[in-house]
Amino acid sequence: MSLASASFDVPATDDYAHDWALVDVETSGLVARRDRVLSLAVVTIGPDGRQTAEFSTLLNPGCDPGPVHVHGLTPERLRGAPTFDQVAGRIGAMLQDRVLVAHNAQFDYDFLAHEFARARMWLPVSQRLCTLALNRQVDPPTDDMKLGTLAAHYGVPQQHAHDALDDTRVLAGILRASLRQAARLDLPLPLVSCPPRAESQFTPQPPKTPCAYRNPGRPAPGGPLRQGMKIAITGDTAHARAELVGRAVAAGLNMMASVSRHTSVLVTNDPTSDSTKARRAIAEGVPVIDEHTFLRLLADVRTGTAHEATAAPAVVIAPVAAPATETETDADADADADADAGTETGAGKAQVQVTEPESITAPVPEEPVRPSPSPGASVPAPALTPVPVPRQPGDSVGSVGSVGSLDNPLAGHRVLVLGGVHADAAAARTRVVELGGSAAINLSASVTDVVLLARGETDRRMNRITALELPVHDGHWLSAPASIDRGTAGFRTQEPRVLPRGGVTDLPVPHGGPAPDWYITASWAPQADCEIDVVAFLLDEDEQVTFDEEFIFYGAPESPAGTVRLLTGGPAEQTIAIDVASLPPATRKVVVAAAIDGVATFGTVGAIQIGAAAGNSGAPVARATLDAATTERTMLLAEIYRRGPLWRLRTVGQGYDHGLGALARGYGVDIAD
Repeated sequence: MSLASASFDVPATDDYAHDWALVDVETSGLVARRDRVLSLAVVTIGPDGRQTAEFSTLLNPGCDPGPVHVHGLTPERLRGAPTFDQVAGRIGAMLQDRVLVAHNAQFDYDFLAHEFARARMWLPVSQRLCTLALNRQVDPPTDDMKLGTLAAHYGVPQQHAHDALDDTRVLAGILRASLRQAARLDLPLPLVSCPPRAESQFTPQPPKTPCAYRNPGRPAPGGPLRQGMKIAITGDTAHARAELVGRAVAAGLNMMASVSRHTSVLVTNDPTSDSTKARRAIAEGVPVIDEHTFLRLLADVRTGTAHEATAAPAVVIAPVAAPATETETDADADADADADAGTETGAGKAQVQVTEPESITAPVPEEPVRPSPSPGASVPAPALTPVPVPRQPGDSVGSVGSVGSLDNPLAGHRVLVLGGVHADAAAARTRVVELGGSAAINLSASVTDVVLLARGETDRRMNRITALELPVHDGHWLSAPASIDRGTAGFRTQEPRVLPRGGVTDLPVPHGGPAPDWYITASWAPQADCEIDVVAFLLDEDEQVTFDEEFIFYGAPESPAGTVRLLTGGPAEQTIAIDVASLPPATRKVVVAAAIDGVATFGTVGAIQIGAAAGNSGAPVARATLDAATTERTMLLAEIYRRGPLWRLRTVGQGYDHGLGALARGYGVDIAD
């Protein structure tokens, strides 16, 4: 099919009418800094919806084409095809002054950026739109957000999956339908700004080998060094810095680029230095030694304690309908981070005042019972088998029940709360979850009901809600525990499990084969006055990063080995992607947090929604709405952590008044260095 004669039929308003460049790439692998583009297609469309150009080509990558069984591009087919630099000029002309559109746009954008950098050219893209992120906002009743699934939902014919040109033509149909739905719901497009990217950013860096030993702390005065100690160096040295670092790493020490309260030793030949590291060492009481002493101690580094290895499950337990869901209690303190103020196990928790309104704390049943599966409860994807963890003393279970049951009258409902002061709106959303429903933060296709609190009728979305004929209720509706008919709203085969604040669920494990990447997506209502940054920390048994590069943020969006990545789907959505199967044994937990740049607080921003999915386009396995914050500027959102051979997700919702720098220092990273 050709789009030249097809009616694109975009919404007529300026908010949805742009010059578009729809792109799809097939690649030799998944890592943009390492793998290459094998084929590419671009279709350009004007603001009036008419196609203006189309181009596709195979590309000779000069390397092994990778998974031929996926893309069907053998070395024989690619032989004789042009190299990327031979077509880069034509591709750049098609992208110039247009919004790049792709399904999982950051993937295509990153690959193009690397290919243009190799060709010594700039990628001429200033904005991109991800149809995956757009559909997460629209939230159609599909079991996942894969290109083929959305094509079937929107009635777009798909002829050759993983063919770049056909996928781009399918993408055009999905974009058309998605824009219609966005306009119908009055949703802002999740456009992402794409500043110019310097070539040096795309130079692959050799990954740092994680230290195999736990940090034993600081040496005794005059005592030896021990494997796992965190060592920093500042100032000029007689030996080359690379030589010192190499010898220390070979001895089993953990070389750090910054100083924190967990640093064991600072090496410097100038104890009066005014460097940031030296000042921090004095403030934290870190022992300081000179280079000569350091070299002498390197000759006799004592044996350390290795990080505990975690074996894969020996057997897969028979499938059950849903992962275990709990609200964490003190019985899990040995496995989970302590999220209470005044403790020493979390990130700087003893240094801040934590605000936790009692009115929105998730309730704990007095006699928790594990409920039986029901049609309204979420179920894992067919390819994944949840392995339940035996209940511990004191464990309590989240609310799951039958659709329309007396215990869970809102099961299957997604409720949008409008109006009210912060505390009242937060309490209403908590009540929705108590009744078995899911609390929405934005208007979407999945919203089934709207609750109006004080002045809720003045919300700008009310005109759209009225036009959509959604049921509108007052606050008293949430006090009636009677069964409520969901009506004609569409059901997913697999509804995500709704977790309360502090709720826990086991991440399903595969029926053989590699474990999936887990995507933890945070989203919020679009903000005009502030920016929110999602970050991640890879922590060891001592709740510390093992080296600085295990702090993932906008300036360093990928861990050295690529196991944890920060992905941006729009100005109101960011994702932490975690390859749990490839995390080193030292990593016991990945903490996902958010920070506000500026003077705004999370009380102003409102609720943050967390979703966990297996794969970037997979169906959410779990979802939570966190709105405990008032004056806080940073917030712990979720944790992915090891529990025996399994990985678990815990929603946190713990806020702090301090900024990102203080949060990072609590985990052993000084972002000022």
